[in-house]
Amino acid sequence: MEHLTKNQANSTPLTPLTFLDRAAIVYGDSTSIIYNNTSFTWSQTNRRCLQLASSLSSLGIKKGHVVSVLSPNTPAMYELHFAVPMSGAILNNLNFRLDHKSLSVLLIHSESKLVFVDILSLTLTLNALDLFPTNIQPPKLVLITDDTLAPHQIPAPPKNANIINTYEALITKGDPNFKWIRPESEWDPITLNYTSGTTSSPKGVVHCHRATFIVSLDSLIDWSVPIQPVFLWTLPMFHSNGWSYPWGMAAVGGTNICARRVDAQTIYRLIESHGVTHMCAAPVVLNILSNFNKSKPLNKPVHVLTGGSSPPATILIRAEALGFDVSHGYGMTETCGVIVSCAWKREWDKFPTAEKARMKARQGVKRIGVTELDIVGTTGESVKRDGVTVGEIVLKGPCVMLGYLKDKDATWQCMRNNGWFYTGDVGVIHENGYLEIKDRTKDVIISGGENMSSVEVEAVLYMHPAVREAAVVARPDEFWGETPCAFVSLKDELKENEMPSEREVKEFCRERLPHFMVPKTVVFKEELPKTSTGKVQKHVLRGVARGMGSMPLPPPLLLPSRI
Repeated sequence: MEHLTKNQANSTPLTPLTFLDRAAIVYGDSTSIIYNNTSFTWSQTNRRCLQLASSLSSLGIKKGHVVSVLSPNTPAMYELHFAVPMSGAILNNLNFRLDHKSLSVLLIHSESKLVFVDILSLTLTLNALDLFPTNIQPPKLVLITDDTLAPHQIPAPPKNANIINTYEALITKGDPNFKWIRPESEWDPITLNYTSGTTSSPKGVVHCHRATFIVSLDSLIDWSVPIQPVFLWTLPMFHSNGWSYPWGMAAVGGTNICARRVDAQTIYRLIESHGVTHMCAAPVVLNILSNFNKSKPLNKPVHVLTGGSSPPATILIRAEALGFDVSHGYGMTETCGVIVSCAWKREWDKFPTAEKARMKARQGVKRIGVTELDIVGTTGESVKRDGVTVGEIVLKGPCVMLGYLKDKDATWQCMRNNGWFYTGDVGVIHENGYLEIKDRTKDVIISGGENMSSVEVEAVLYMHPAVREAAVVARPDEFWGETPCAFVSLKDELKENEMPSEREVKEFCRERLPHFMVPKTVVFKEELPKTSTGKVQKHVLRGVARGMGSMPLPPPLLLPSRI
């Protein structure tokens, strides 16, 4: 039996990049990407990615270098999921909705060598680079242009911008026969994603080729994705690499419908014109679709995978009445996407509509690619399966990140000596074994599928000259799921004309934070509730915020700008 062992033939590193090789052969003449009037086949997409990877290598990009991307869901954003790691580099997708200060912090922290920047994010990026210290070399820029934009939408690049080329020009210059750089080990990093735009201590989540390979296939199996689906990109690809579906769509030869801006009218138009079969969306997108003025249901069902905070049952009921088949999941940036899903049981089809919606709102059970998942108490023991006893969600498996970039302490805190990854999320397990999230030990607010740190918002509030104390918690919101609710106590010495109004506090925050992080509600209190040791009792404030009820829905046709 000694000869039965690991060898070079059976231990080739796993990587999702091989999905593109196969797609070019099996689905070569099938459509891979559609964006407005532009379309590509899988053989063309493979060729373009090889050419781009070749050009990156010619620019001096090497294994281990970080290449950043700021772009909405365009063909370039999709292709870069393959082209960047094909050059040996680490793909770093960044949220183009951040402010320039937050973006600057992340670019410095990641030591990015090159940034692919969409034309509409160029000013933001240049402002971020202006904040670089003189002793740090700023990354070079490659401009992603877009012929579909109207001339008045396109800003003129300043003459002193460090733009070395355009995206399409790099593709043209590249070698289509380039032999892409395979990972030496499947544990080599492939992606770097930041959990939020925190300016104090950015958490850069690093994943390896092995994790993305396994999670990509697991995501297809769990959602029962068929061969050659038509996938509408409503989920930002910068958000945890689109939950691994950029690679997954190559594995099944799907058609990627890209859209720069997502609103209800656009989504319905693309669904009808392209025969969309699948899409991922935060609950806020379901809300948009449910409240749009559409009386007739879809011609064919569309499968929707939603994550983030649990979608209210009323939204699920309305969405399914329109023809959306909604599945609910749970995941984190640290787990490479969705790793828990509400696996549906046939007997539940007999339940009344409201009861089915209540069941779908639960996060569910571990996916096949997760080795173990549990909810544990403070001493590490499993909680009772009674739907009442709360504990922290822990898991282990190939989906778990390598760690946080340059942060050994934070990595150790969530991956301790006992072999479990501690999520920081609190939940219960029901009698049937299905998990349901109840709260978050981290002070994170999930608004429209985007995570924000309440600590960062509080830091800005404390900068206001009139504020003595501040605490930010989540308030239920019928549209966004959750929004920041700020509780503020003012300094005693203020005169009446020096006391800020709610509107003035919001404007103060708006000048210093990305707009989606600005508190939607500001509550003034004489004193914030505290423990005997002086710590603010956030659980009390959460109860107050919940008691205020959900923020009302906006008018159906009024689409917030951050979607």
